[in-house]
Amino acid sequence: MNFPIDTLRFDENGLVPTIVQDAANQTVLMLGFMNRESLLRTISEGKVCFWSRSRQKFWLKGETSGMFLLVRSLRVNCELNSLLILAEPIGPTCHTGHESCYFREAQESEWAEIAPVLANPEALYGKK
Repeated sequence: MNFPIDTLRFDENGLVPTIVQDAANQTVLMLGFMNRESLLRTISEGKVCFWSRSRQKFWLKGETSGMFLLVRSLRVNCELNSLLILAEPIGPTCHTGHESCYFREAQESEWAEIAPVLANPEALYGKK
């Protein structure tokens, strides 16, 4: 996949926010951050790879759990400062075992869980 990476507007930390959406059903799966190197890795491997801000290292989504996100399309917003990846998820995306990281909805004065857990997080990661 050819990608005009030099036209992107990375932030002051060299990162670009990246939304991942299910290519088949358009469910928003997650948000992560990419630097130039993680984007190049994503493009070359065809699997979504982020830069972990907390751990300061590459994070290949699915590396531990096997729940990879396979890239189907890469898009950029009008200001060239955020990405949208349409992906084929291999299993649930969220580390909680939910399909999406957006499984809670504001209902009155609390966040209510609106989607089922699809996989036991302990089985995926060996911990909670």
